Amino acid sequence: MTYCVGIKLQAGLVFLSDSRTNAGLDQISTFRKMMVYEKPDDRFMVLLSAGNLSISQSVREILQVEKLDNGDQPPITIWNATSMFDAVRVLGAAVRRVHEQDGPALKSAGIDFNASMIFGGQIKGEAMRLFLVYSAGNFIEATRETCFFQVGESKYGKPILDRVLTPATGLDEAAKCALVSMDSTLKSNLSVGLPLDLLVYREGAFATERIVCIDEHNPYFRMIRSTWGQRLREAFEGIDDPQWDGGAAEHPLLGSSERYEALRKIGHPGERIV
Repeated sequence: MTYCVGIKLQAGLVFLSDSRTNAGLDQISTFRKMMVYEKPDDRFMVLLSAGNLSISQSVREILQVEKLDNGDQPPITIWNATSMFDAVRVLGAAVRRVHEQDGPALKSAGIDFNASMIFGGQIKGEAMRLFLVYSAGNFIEATRETCFFQVGESKYGKPILDRVLTPATGLDEAAKCALVSMDSTLKSNLSVGLPLDLLVYREGAFATERIVCIDEHNPYFRMIRSTWGQRLREAFEGIDDPQWDGGAAEHPLLGSSERYEALRKIGHPGERIV
């Protein structure tokens, strides 16, 4: 299992991935889930992958050379595509090629063809774009209403992203939010683990130097881990306890619902509640 998140903002893109892969309690390994494709002043693309590691590695290898027919024009690759839409089409074709090659063998072994990917970036002449690619090679695109995608073990880190992120969020704030999201996932799921890869891309740059590998000794991430837990406890302790004694309270818990009646108790074997 893994956890990856990609965020599209007005100011740029943020990508974060863990590196844990396991095939059992005693088979835990480290493999990086982030790939960066950069051609300065022309294109910048990032691929995050989750799911079956052999499938993901095969897709990444084929993506380098995958070509789409373009009629009388040269075939489309990720290196000459004139739009991110065409580039993600190439990625989808790579996924389907791996499925054609390995899908039947995996099925006969009782293994699902399981791979999901986040693919985003910018090609000169168009705006930044971010896509979520499924196992069938089809994809959806991030919008202003949904400005981030997650793959892998996403449920623990989603609440903070939902509450904080908007398209107007700054890059540094979004990077901090992604790290808090990852910390929440690390806290609750052993199948996600360090080190992490964090990348921040500024709109229109077509290159970035803001890439860091974060391990357990990273000072900033250690601060995030300790501070976030402490602040959560402080916020929790600042919320009033429920009042059950019927006394006056600013936010009473006991009271009748306008729509639902109170839960009834069963008092003897023949009683039924319908």
